[in-house]
Amino acid sequence: MVNPTLRYRFLLKGAEAQGPSWSWLTATGASPWDTPDRDDFVIHCRPAPAEWARGGVVYQVFPDRFARSETQHPADLPGWAVACAWEDPVEPRGELTPRQIYGGDLDGITEKLDHLVDLGVTILYLTPFFPARSNHRYDATTFDVVDPLLGGDDALIRLVEAAHARNIAVIGDLTANHTGDAHEWFQKARADPTSAEASFYYFDEESAGYACWFGVPSLPKLNWASQELRRRFIEGTDSVVAKWLLPPFNLDGWRIDVANMMGRNSDVDMNHQIAALIRATMDDVRPGLLLLAESTGDATENLTSQAWDGAMTYSNFTRPLWQWLAREDAVANFFGTPITGIPRIDGHGFVATHLALSAGFSWRARTQNMSALNTHDTARAGTVMIKGGPAVGMALVFLLPGLPTLFAGDEFGLRGSNGEDSRTPMPWQGSADRPDDLRALIAVLASLRAGSPALLEGTVRWLAVARDVVALAREHEHECFVIVAARADYDSVTIPLGLLPGLWSDAEQVALGWPDATGVLADQMLVLSGRGPSVQVWRFPGLVLP
Repeated sequence: MVNPTLRYRFLLKGAEAQGPSWSWLTATGASPWDTPDRDDFVIHCRPAPAEWARGGVVYQVFPDRFARSETQHPADLPGWAVACAWEDPVEPRGELTPRQIYGGDLDGITEKLDHLVDLGVTILYLTPFFPARSNHRYDATTFDVVDPLLGGDDALIRLVEAAHARNIAVIGDLTANHTGDAHEWFQKARADPTSAEASFYYFDEESAGYACWFGVPSLPKLNWASQELRRRFIEGTDSVVAKWLLPPFNLDGWRIDVANMMGRNSDVDMNHQIAALIRATMDDVRPGLLLLAESTGDATENLTSQAWDGAMTYSNFTRPLWQWLAREDAVANFFGTPITGIPRIDGHGFVATHLALSAGFSWRARTQNMSALNTHDTARAGTVMIKGGPAVGMALVFLLPGLPTLFAGDEFGLRGSNGEDSRTPMPWQGSADRPDDLRALIAVLASLRAGSPALLEGTVRWLAVARDVVALAREHEHECFVIVAARADYDSVTIPLGLLPGLWSDAEQVALGWPDATGVLADQMLVLSGRGPSVQVWRFPGLVLP
């Protein structure tokens, strides 16, 4: 290949009584008419992600709410913080919301790493650990040290070493779009307009104002036209990007916060350029690291950059999954939209949305996109989904292409009406009798996926789609799976035998804990019936080609 990006499609010729027929096969499926180039299959030519990342299972931790270490002692809290007991309720909105501090720390995470091992986790993703003036820490006051409230630099070193000893990689969360207004750079810039730091931000001399994230004054936006900012933040071994990837910290990569907004302001767009600089530094200091872009809308445009391995995105998986599995009376924040409740769709809508918003990704990016049931920025699935829905959703997190991503507490069926409300302290006391416990299911799914070339990199074919049930095949030369996911009881779901990846008599059902479905052969069809909500999986030997 000459170009770094190649788009392609297939022209299919069919035979009919009145003559040949033609159709285009793109990433959205077959069409008898022409379709936009954006629907084409796409290849991006850069080195493949590290092997450890390709087979990964991500576990996201919000440090203040995960665990207090046994040696943790109450520290003097800064003036903005409000101390909370572990059992105190989280305020989902209001002035107190960003100020509640529960005392979780990095050593607390270290002490709970065996819990992650039991789940099958291989990548620990930490939300920001830099000092800030909020519990979420996306408003950093410096990038030079770990927040003392979390245990300081030494606690991060201990955590990464202990994780690596368990074959768990650790990635951090970096805000390359903005800092906090108390950041040392911003304070110098405000104090001295002639300082180097004054070039780090977008100041408006006429209004004495500055550009900030979504108009939030506490989050001033970084101006990447500044060469000095690039030098300090990105370029070289002493930069912010590099420092935490090198000894003694040894992080294994970064998730870049609001990466789709980074380097963009008014008519200025340096987004791909800055992403490429971040990637270049990472490749220089330690090749084989993971770089993920948060892009909460359609991430297709961002992933045309050669820099990213994948994205934390919601539009192609999490949102349509919620809409398919939502309760009719569900009321929760729907991904920042003004919509009241969750707009429900059927199985056709789920598959169509998933295909349309996955089509623009290269296969490599698609397998590295973070597939999450929910995150620290959303309501919890258990709050919006039908009874049994979170288990169905969790199965699809692992069985569809993507990087399975758990948010701490998913395994315990935690609830939350919005992102802030979802950041609930982990219920370590009494965790044995949680009514919606998913730990056993997650461990089985993680083990199944880890040993399966079909689930790690196999292709996808949709076999049947109905209102309440969808069926697909994951195919690889060494093995194949047929997967049936249902939100309600179903019968007479039919799949032509010619679409199966092998002989039905060779299929072996995988036990996931739901009552077995039944499959009957009739008139060259496989007719499936089962209870729902549920997910059924059958394993076939290697792919049989016609």
